[in-house]
Amino acid sequence: MVDHFKNSPASTLDAGRAQLSRWGLWLRNFLPASVRVGYSEALRMAIGVALGLLVTGMLSRWWAGGAGAMWMVSSLGASAVLLFGMPASPMAQPWPVLVGTVLSALVGAAVQALIADTALACAVAVGLSVMLMVPLRCMHPPGAGFAAYVVLEHINGVALVAFPILFNVAVLLMCAVIYNAFTGKRYPHPQHSLKRGFSADGNGVFAPEDLDAALKHYNQVLDVSRADLEGLLHIAGRSAFNRNFGNLRCVDIMSQPVFAVEPGVPQKEAWALMKQERVKALPVVNAEGVVVGIVSISDFVRQATLDASEGVAQRIRHLVTGRSAQKTKVEALMEADTQVVEASCLLVDLVPLFSTGGCHHLPVVDGQRKLVGIVTQTDLIRALSVAISGPQKH
Repeated sequence: MVDHFKNSPASTLDAGRAQLSRWGLWLRNFLPASVRVGYSEALRMAIGVALGLLVTGMLSRWWAGGAGAMWMVSSLGASAVLLFGMPASPMAQPWPVLVGTVLSALVGAAVQALIADTALACAVAVGLSVMLMVPLRCMHPPGAGFAAYVVLEHINGVALVAFPILFNVAVLLMCAVIYNAFTGKRYPHPQHSLKRGFSADGNGVFAPEDLDAALKHYNQVLDVSRADLEGLLHIAGRSAFNRNFGNLRCVDIMSQPVFAVEPGVPQKEAWALMKQERVKALPVVNAEGVVVGIVSISDFVRQATLDASEGVAQRIRHLVTGRSAQKTKVEALMEADTQVVEASCLLVDLVPLFSTGGCHHLPVVDGQRKLVGIVTQTDLIRALSVAISGPQKH
């Protein structure tokens, strides 16, 4: 059967629209993304570049002995933008600035001596410079300009490496160290992680090996240090965690309806209720429903271990059957000063109560301290799991 609709005007129109959409997305890549830099930082960058080049130029001209001598290289302007405008960039650190520049200049001098054709020599010098800067971890883009500069000057390239190139770069680098420190920018900027993991306590969703695997898969030079990238991932992960978990409240995860007993209830009835409902704790409330304590399995065990003359199992049996010589009401067994939380309490505030406060069950109350639910460690862990991994999609 022939499909008469395959080449219909409507299908052709849809295909044309899809093609235009793809072209539109491709052309959009030519437009820059928004830069999260304030005007004060832009002014700091501009002043730093201007001052750095001014000091470098004046000292270089003085060293050269006059305005007629060759005392400054134009590629230094690009280096100044990196040093003063992006002091955190791996390409703006002292090692790539010094080594990348000198290495590229030496490559340019060597290529100039071996290849007579200037155009070919420029291309080879820049290409070799880039190829050597990558394994030596001294990638400095303006360095490629210094390689071309040496080739184009048609004079002793080795002499140019010492002055003006090395002299220019050294002075500019010292200016960057002073200016960045004066304006509150850390320079040289840390390039290595000071600790393993992505959080202050060593815990996190990501591990250093995961970052290594991602960088290996990306397989491109990034203009951001490993330490900064790790920090950004940590901040992004914390933001996602707060979005998924930070706004949750006790009322969102508490167990309800909650089983409770009054202080005058016999211990054996409380035990039977916990066994029947398969719970490990029961809030104790008065006649108005106000929480006055909590009784748990651990309370029964603790009470049973007070008499060393009998076995624990036998003592528990006596407690829950009412044959114990001690008081058999819940009020004699419960924890009277139990911690309670309100239904509107944020879950992030419960973490220290469960982790270091010794709590295992937290009764949830309303504004009148009346029982409305209970939050257990299991409830909190389940909420944490969803916050970290995201809600499961079905």
